[in-house]
Amino acid sequence: MKIINLIRSLSIVTAIGLTTLTSMAQSSQSQSSGIRRGGREKATKAQQGPSLTQRMQSFYNDDDGSTSDADLQWMRVIYRQLDLEDQANQALYFPEEPAEGEESLIRIIMRLVADGRIAAYEYLDGREDFSDKSRLNVAEMLDRFSIPYTQAKGSTEKNPRYTIAPDDFPAYEVLSYYIVERWEFDTRSNKMDVKVEAICPVVHRSGDFGMETVKYPMFWVKLEPLRPYLAQQDIFIDDDNNLTRFTYDDFFAMNLYNGEIYKTRNLANKSMMQLYPDPDDLKRAQDSIQSRLDSYDKNLWVPTREELQAAREKQDSIGGKVPAEKVKKETPRRSTRSTRSRQPKVKDNDAPKTQKSAGSAVRSVRRRK
Repeated sequence: MKIINLIRSLSIVTAIGLTTLTSMAQSSQSQSSGIRRGGREKATKAQQGPSLTQRMQSFYNDDDGSTSDADLQWMRVIYRQLDLEDQANQALYFPEEPAEGEESLIRIIMRLVADGRIAAYEYLDGREDFSDKSRLNVAEMLDRFSIPYTQAKGSTEKNPRYTIAPDDFPAYEVLSYYIVERWEFDTRSNKMDVKVEAICPVVHRSGDFGMETVKYPMFWVKLEPLRPYLAQQDIFIDDDNNLTRFTYDDFFAMNLYNGEIYKTRNLANKSMMQLYPDPDDLKRAQDSIQSRLDSYDKNLWVPTREELQAAREKQDSIGGKVPAEKVKKETPRRSTRSTRSRQPKVKDNDAPKTQKSAGSAVRSVRRRK
């Protein structure tokens, strides 16, 4: 009887041991298979381009609620056109083909849009709309511009993803960009800030029968979700210094571009061309808007006593009347009354008589009519 019990106990111990060894083998096999799956995932991500961590996304995300329009004293929206033939903007165009880890801006944007990593929005006749109803259908856009593409791995009907071969995309046709600027004066920091809100690639193609070049805006992309990717691409903007000391993100954050104003936000949603058909009037209006933008924050401050004293001393050292343009630049408007009151008055009889210009004579005749 004792022998039978001993045999039963030995069989139970053996069964428990076999079960333990089997479970250990299964767990080790699952761990090894997990490592292999992780290796495949890393290889796939390497083909898709650099990935973003949560920390990097939060670093470049400005929509965290820390700033709002209530903190702004003044804001104006400006639309600019960046011509890539301009020397200041050529860093966005070159290199034409990817080389040595460098890519042009349009190739970065198109890869991210086609892969579904950033949202793009339709170009709606000069009025941008960043809502879901204006979300871009990437396949229709690619067909519209005759760009070949294939379905990417992992693409679904709800989240479509596409792959564009580098040789199939005509990057040389994107010769300009539209950007939306926000000029803001923050009451908390008491300074002017210029932010690029959105960017739109523009394709230049020749018309039928050799006609002049026609511009086709492709889509709008908000710059905030694009910034983490732009910060990973180094560029150099100076031919005399070939060190890549800047990135695409620095290029827009530091406003290193050069572009003319083609529109300002207005109720009628009209462009500068529509408001000023004459080229000379258009140029004067653009210069006037740019001058007001540059001098807005300076005109908000009352000059100090030292600044007023320095302006008066400089005026006395010249020994004559300072031109009106120099007075406006050196002495702000709020100080003109105080400086004029302290200057000695000149009698009307001593003042030299000036002849009226022909333009004033014409205006007086028109008034009599």
